[in-house]
Amino acid sequence: MSPRPDLGSWPQLGYTASRIERAAEKRSDAEALRGLEADAAAGWYVIDGELVAMRKTATGLDPLFERAKAHALSDSTQSVFLGLMNGAPRFALAIEPAAMEVLKARDDFEISDLRTIAVRGMVGEEHLPPLAEGKSLLLWHARRRFCSNCGAPTRTVDAGWRRDCQGCKAQHFPRTDPVAIMLVIDGERCLLGRSGRFATNSWSCLAGFVEPGETIEDAVRREVREEAGVNCGQVKYFRSQPWPFPSSLMIGCHAQALSRELVIDHNELEGARWFDREEVAAMLARQHPEGLITPVPVAIAYHIIRAWVENGVEFD
Repeated sequence: MSPRPDLGSWPQLGYTASRIERAAEKRSDAEALRGLEADAAAGWYVIDGELVAMRKTATGLDPLFERAKAHALSDSTQSVFLGLMNGAPRFALAIEPAAMEVLKARDDFEISDLRTIAVRGMVGEEHLPPLAEGKSLLLWHARRRFCSNCGAPTRTVDAGWRRDCQGCKAQHFPRTDPVAIMLVIDGERCLLGRSGRFATNSWSCLAGFVEPGETIEDAVRREVREEAGVNCGQVKYFRSQPWPFPSSLMIGCHAQALSRELVIDHNELEGARWFDREEVAAMLARQHPEGLITPVPVAIAYHIIRAWVENGVEFD
């Protein structure tokens, strides 16, 4: 049982707990892929940039389409094989913006962005990881149609998991950008920051991209020092989350504060301040007297913060 029943049960972390078996060995097998596409159980997610198409059904919104119905929505030049879910093939298909606009006007479709879908629980949680996978992959394809080495056109191979240059023959692979996201702890207090991009009254963990040649621990210490002027000692890994905006891996950590004075970089943050544990608990429960809140449960920041509020973090 949770030591803080006032916070309710632990929610699912968004875009995690994937049921997809990626079946990477099938990506380069053209015959196997044709069979997977023709499988009666195959399902297709239909995506345009940030937007996902969902069919309205008697039981709710369904983001899965049969192959013929998915391809009939638009002239598409890009699809990717995501893997197998309980043995059923799963694909993602990019459609043109004009086609998505047509679907928006239809009464039998619901169109929304992936962040809203996750926050509002618009589809079953089992759909969120493959949707995140498909959105990230399709966006990578849209941005990598020409070789970064020589400028020649590239072509899709391996079921959407590689692009080959038709000029210099360079091979290009999907990228994931690592982001360190951390809660800095000083005994019974933690450090939260506020960005201009956040919802009104929302405070969260500090975060930043891991730079080349940098460990996760070093990235945590550097980002906290740069954004808030606080020096950190021990860093403890918490857990990670795929974040398909556009294609990041959020690496959650708790960090030990060695200093307390704040020197805020206002180019990065609107503000940063220390909060005590009970104040943060009220923010998690949406009961803070000033209306201050933490991020929504779909985000890893909520889980990093709540783990400290409920169980604390011990540093050596």
